[in-house]
Amino acid sequence: RAKNSTPVMCLSWTPGGRRLLTGNQEGEFTLWDGITFGFELIMSAHDASFRCMAWSHNRNYLLTSDAGGNIKYWSPSIAPVQSLDSHNQQPIHALSFAPSDTKFVSCGDDATVRVWDWASHTEERVLEGHGWDVKCVQWHPRSSLICSGSKDNLVKLWDPRAGSTLSTLYGHKNTVTKVSWNDNGNWLLTASRDQLIKLYDIRMMKELCSLKGHHKEVTSIAWHPLYESVFCSGGMDGTLLFWNVGPKGSDEPAARVPFAHDMAIWDLQWHPAGHMLASGSNDRQTKFWSRNRMGSTGGLPQGGAEEGDGSPSNEILNAEMELGNHVGIVIGRRGATIISMQRATGTKMHVDQVRRVLQIEGTQKQIETVKKRVGALLDRVSNDNPMQQGY
Repeated sequence: RAKNSTPVMCLSWTPGGRRLLTGNQEGEFTLWDGITFGFELIMSAHDASFRCMAWSHNRNYLLTSDAGGNIKYWSPSIAPVQSLDSHNQQPIHALSFAPSDTKFVSCGDDATVRVWDWASHTEERVLEGHGWDVKCVQWHPRSSLICSGSKDNLVKLWDPRAGSTLSTLYGHKNTVTKVSWNDNGNWLLTASRDQLIKLYDIRMMKELCSLKGHHKEVTSIAWHPLYESVFCSGGMDGTLLFWNVGPKGSDEPAARVPFAHDMAIWDLQWHPAGHMLASGSNDRQTKFWSRNRMGSTGGLPQGGAEEGDGSPSNEILNAEMELGNHVGIVIGRRGATIISMQRATGTKMHVDQVRRVLQIEGTQKQIETVKKRVGALLDRVSNDNPMQQGY
């Protein structure tokens, strides 16, 4: 974390998964060791904030984009090869290679999707049809088909050869933040600020399911590289969810990590071997996730393994606490106090500034801990005030 003093906007595993590459809001690359998780290198790459990075299918080149409309080519040793300016200097949110690696596609806040020739570094086609900023784009893993999602709430399927719209999906009620093709080529996953994730089967152009699990907008999704029906998603509130869809799957999350990050999870990337997940967040942290070893309670709530989820001590409760005139003290500068208290106690907290109360969600023990800490904070403030008034 110390190496990244700004939000982590995107990340990607190097070919083979030996290292993790992250891009931050300052336009810097950071390289982390994928085995020891130690810091290796930090270097300047873009003049503006990173927006996206994508490897070619043959793993010979890396593409990156930034908030100033710049696209850069990199070699596997992270040496710059080529630089292009496009999208009228608007942020370029996504890049994706064609299956043959001879073409790639980009999308940006100028409401266009652009198809490029890789070798000649030239723009071949501008796909126009979205009415607002295009936030995400991905080329089909095996066909001449492009999918894009926009701030106009629409998901569009394009023919890159003809430059025309093949179909439009109207499933979402807010900005479409991410689109992702499954490697089977039949399933399309879309995520939105309406807190929903939708799964489509493009053979029938039919919505298979609408997944409700996030309580804030969905900011990132990633299919598992080995298991066809497994994917994970990250939300604006830092929640990380794991899903299993398909015939033996469920409409409910298979696992939930409620406080994975303190702020929005901007990017998620599975290790190529599928045993580990990396997440990059607005809280300036990069985290690595894996499943527990059999029988291990590491990372689980204390006593969780013995007591089971149904026990009274693990039951999630809601409570409120009066704050009076000390609302700002509990929130802290830029929310620092309430964020650190949430992390330390494992609860979910929200300050209702109209009613001047602190809303707490957690187990009975966690709620008692929070009330004790907040009470001590308020007592300290109250004891300080009379002295100040006396002077």
